[in-house]
Amino acid sequence: MSKPYTLNELLTITAAQEIHDYENVILGIGVPTTAGAMAKALYAPHAILMMEAGLIDFVPLIPLNHIADAHACRGMSYMTDLFSTFTMTYRGFVDVCFLGVGQVDKFGNLNTTVIGDYYKPTMRLPGSGGASDFIAYSKRTVLTMRGGDFVNKLEYFTSPGYLEGGDSRDKSGLFPIGSGPSMLLTTKGVFRFDPVTKEMYLAQIHPKVTLEEVKKDIPWDLKVAPDLSVTPRPTDEEIDFIRQFNPAMAAGRQLAQDLTVARAMKKAEAKNGIA
Repeated sequence: MSKPYTLNELLTITAAQEIHDYENVILGIGVPTTAGAMAKALYAPHAILMMEAGLIDFVPLIPLNHIADAHACRGMSYMTDLFSTFTMTYRGFVDVCFLGVGQVDKFGNLNTTVIGDYYKPTMRLPGSGGASDFIAYSKRTVLTMRGGDFVNKLEYFTSPGYLEGGDSRDKSGLFPIGSGPSMLLTTKGVFRFDPVTKEMYLAQIHPKVTLEEVKKDIPWDLKVAPDLSVTPRPTDEEIDFIRQFNPAMAAGRQLAQDLTVARAMKKAEAKNGIA
C-alpha cells in the first residue's frame, strides 16, 4: 500500500508534472521551487531551471529563501541579472513560468495587486513584480492558487490571461501567438482552458473533494470536462523526494518546527547523557 500524503505534497507533485524535459522554466519561491527540483530529479533531467533574479540552469540543493539565493543551489551554468532574465522572456526563450494567484476570472486574467478600493483597500497584495511580464511572454503559464478567489470581474487587472476569451489575446498583437495560462492548480482541483473559447474548465478533482464543493467557489456556470478524473495519488518516490527536499512543505510549517525542536532536544539529551 502506498504511503499516506498531504495536500501540500499532492499540489507540489501535480505542479512538478507540468514541467517537461528540455523546457526553460522560470520558478518562484515556495511550491514552484520544490516542484522544479522534483521535476529535474524525477521527470525532466534536461529542463533548465531559472529564477527571476538571474540564476540560470541551477539544481536546488534546499528550498530557496529568495529569488537570488545562490547558497541554496548545487551549481549553476551562469548567473546573470534581472534585466537579462526579463529580456530572455521577451525574446521567447522561456517555455513555462509559475505564478501565484490572488483573484482570477474565467479567462485566466489575474489580480495580485489589491482587494477592494485601490486607495482604501481591504488588502494589499504583493503586486505584479515580474508576473505581468512572464505571463505575457512565456509560451505557457502554470497558475497556483491556495487562498485566492474566483471572480466575475477583477478588482484590479494585474496580469493578462486570455483577456475577453476566444482569440482576443492573439488578436491584440501584444503577446506571442498561442501563449497564455495552461493550468490553474487549486486546493480542490486542476483547471485548464478550452482551446477555442479559452474559458476555464475543471479537468481534475482532488481525492475526497466533491464537484459541489468546487462549484460553490465559482461565481459563474463552471464547465466540467466530460472525462473529469481524480488527481492521481503520488508515488512513494515522489513523496520521499518532497520529504527529503522540503520537509516543512510536506508536514506543514508548525509540525516541521515541532519535529525540529524535538530532534534538537533529543540530541541535547543524548549529549548530556540523559536517558
